[in-house]
Amino acid sequence: MRLINVETYEIETFMGDAVPEYSILSHTWSQDEVSLHDMQDLDLAKSKKGFRKIEYCCQQARADGWNFAWIDTCCIDKTSSAELSEAINSMYRWYSNAMSCYAYLVDTEVRSTQEFLELLVPKAKGKKRFLPRWFSRGWTLQELIAPFDLQFFTVDWVCIGSKRALKGAISAVTGIPASVLDHSKNVYTYPVASRMRWASMRSTTRSEDLAYCLMGIFNVHLPLLYGEGHRAFIRLQEEILKTTNDHTLFIWGLLSEARYQVAVGLRQRQEKLTGMVAQNPRDFQDTPVWIRSTLVL
Repeated sequence: MRLINVETYEIETFMGDAVPEYSILSHTWSQDEVSLHDMQDLDLAKSKKGFRKIEYCCQQARADGWNFAWIDTCCIDKTSSAELSEAINSMYRWYSNAMSCYAYLVDTEVRSTQEFLELLVPKAKGKKRFLPRWFSRGWTLQELIAPFDLQFFTVDWVCIGSKRALKGAISAVTGIPASVLDHSKNVYTYPVASRMRWASMRSTTRSEDLAYCLMGIFNVHLPLLYGEGHRAFIRLQEEILKTTNDHTLFIWGLLSEARYQVAVGLRQRQEKLTGMVAQNPRDFQDTPVWIRSTLVL
């Protein structure tokens, strides 16, 4: 595992139990990010726009008492398919093991927790909700759930609250139960269909990542095959079926009220059903919040 030394900005490598305590950054990618190769020339790295959040993260880690930080843009050698595959398969664990996670909301400029709450859940009647892009991306789903301690920061690195303090509002806008956000209940105890529903309104740049970003949520592993398109999501479901008897994975296709009462609440599908498994997490967006993993087909 590669980590940034928050004092020197050097990239150091650790193996197995030798990995020290570290903080971790959660963010959305943009143009001019800093790569692992860029970090070999610190002057070059600092000239890029993406270095700003690296600097913010390292400064915060130092303030919190951590000597190292992990940031996906510059701690993974993306020219190595083997390393990229290992990193993506390890991502959930890395976020879970982090001492602190900093969620950087690059499109948010509020100055307080209360202002942030007002953006997420407006009190004024008719006022439109503003949802930072971070809440709509596929990769940030596991980055929201996995860490025990997660703090939100604005574009200017103003801390606007923690996941635990904001769990009610976050639950309201994401559909993720507060008990998952505060870790009072294990995420793996929730039905497969419920976890799929949490991802149903999120998107990724590459279609394969809609599957790869969910591996940790379901505690499964997959080889990365970029170029396979939506087949990746089918492989994900096949792997899930190997590890659980939870048949709610098939609820997306239940359109008969006679077979299961929940069909009353599902929107009528216009597309043709294609097989037992879903084609996209969006197929689960109508899953009832009360669904249990005891569905019998």
